[in-house]
Amino acid sequence: MKKNKVSKIIFICLVSVLIVTALLILARKIFSKNELSGATFTVKKETYENVIEVAGNISAAQEQTLQALSDGTVVTVNVKQGDFVRKGDLIIQLDDTEQQYNLARHDYDMETTKISGSDKELKLMETQRLSLLQKISDRKVIATFDGIIADIDVSVGDSLEAKDSVGTLVDVSYLTADVEIAETDVSKLTANQIVEFTFPAYDGTVQGYVVGWPAIGEVTSRGSTIVKAQLRIDAPYPETILPNFSFSGKIKISPDENYLLVESNAVSRNNEGAFVEKVKGGEKIPVKVVPYDRDYVKIIEGNVSEGDVLKAQSVSKKSGKENRRQGPPPGGF
Repeated sequence: MKKNKVSKIIFICLVSVLIVTALLILARKIFSKNELSGATFTVKKETYENVIEVAGNISAAQEQTLQALSDGTVVTVNVKQGDFVRKGDLIIQLDDTEQQYNLARHDYDMETTKISGSDKELKLMETQRLSLLQKISDRKVIATFDGIIADIDVSVGDSLEAKDSVGTLVDVSYLTADVEIAETDVSKLTANQIVEFTFPAYDGTVQGYVVGWPAIGEVTSRGSTIVKAQLRIDAPYPETILPNFSFSGKIKISPDENYLLVESNAVSRNNEGAFVEKVKGGEKIPVKVVPYDRDYVKIIEGNVSEGDVLKAQSVSKKSGKENRRQGPPPGGF
């Protein structure tokens, strides 16, 4: 009797477990069906940029510090700020009365030497004359290239000492920048690669290019090994961008890649292949997709556009959660 009673209890428990399991499965199917019927997914566009990010300060193509090469009094200032000058133009003249006198006296003595002196003595005087000419030249500040007077702070009558800086001449026909490239990225560089510059002083991007880089690296104070690449921006460029302005930039290793993404639950398959179904009109669109990450696929073929809303074809494991990795999508499916 006791065995029969125990057997009945076990049987009742097993039946109860089976009934509860069946009810749970049925409830899950009903819930899944309700969830699936209302779920939609929106097609999104993403852009992958294969770039090297850089930052620094822009410089003029050439820059000359205007400074006296000897002591003296300013007798002429031929320019003002903003003036354009040509290579060889006289910018500032110091008093050279004494130097001119010394040269004239020397030339007089040379004429006398030609008549009564020796050839050796005459050659020494010719060498001395070159030194006197240099002293006259040192009384002038000359433009060494075509450019614009960026600033000048000197007036007639000012007394200058050798190496006093009184202004700056710049060549802004183009702009340059030297930027640090990590040793791991140097192999990605090629001459004339496009560079997109962004300046705090300008609302937009300015395009430049890579000029080159040295065949030797250097170690920074931080202990990093880098190569300094030279970048360039040719004219015309925005007038608001001035030498020494800061920038951030992107060296474009390859063209940007745009692609469409959608949750994998929006894609279904039949005998003819993969397809999606638009909410508007209920149209089923044949598509070709490849994996992007755990939850998303990349649409590589099909009449689907950014913003299209698609019906769910299976239940999402992570409703409303995006877990896309950054970087180019893998190939294959």
